[in-house]
Amino acid sequence: MVIYGVALLSFCMLTGVFVGDLLGDLIGVQANVGGVGIAMLLLIFLSNFSSHKLKLNPITETGIGFWSAMYIPIVVAMAAKQNVIAAISSGWLAIVAGVAAVVASFAMIPVLARFGDGGQDDS
Repeated sequence: MVIYGVALLSFCMLTGVFVGDLLGDLIGVQANVGGVGIAMLLLIFLSNFSSHKLKLNPITETGIGFWSAMYIPIVVAMAAKQNVIAAISSGWLAIVAGVAAVVASFAMIPVLARFGDGGQDDS
């Protein structure tokens, strides 16, 4: 059932936010420090643990797998939006650094593609 996946996702997110806030308080920062990452790691661990150790119905495993797969792209999109907003409000240096990183990543695609197919030509 999909509801078990939602329950697992919400448990991991709430735990991650709590631990991230606690880490922020411990180091003296008034922010969540790594809460989303902690939630992601916890979700990956618990979803893999549940499928190997617990005897769940196939429908339940499908629901857990679905929400585990949906969580990471959603969180990456949310974090990217926050990073763009922070970069724009921080000034030109952050924007130039972000654009340079994207251009360098795009420039590496042909180089990495040669390694991916073993250097063989498609023709």
